[in-house]
Amino acid sequence: MGGLIRYFREARAELGRVTWPSRGVVWEGTQAVLLFVLMFTVLLYGMDWIFTFALQQLGVLPAPKVSAK
Repeated sequence: MGGLIRYFREARAELGRVTWPSRGVVWEGTQAVLLFVLMFTVLLYGMDWIFTFALQQLGVLPAPKVSAK
């Protein structure tokens, strides 16, 4: 039990020596990640649309059904 208490004491002391990033640095990193995710999402959507269109033109995939109202 003494080893566990010592571990948590040392862990708390180590956290006190950590140089934490500022709010601005964290916000910049968050913006970079969100921008990357957005760009990657658009890229994947575009590739999916292109391949779907191409495969429909080749007859590999059926054309989408249009319902008349």
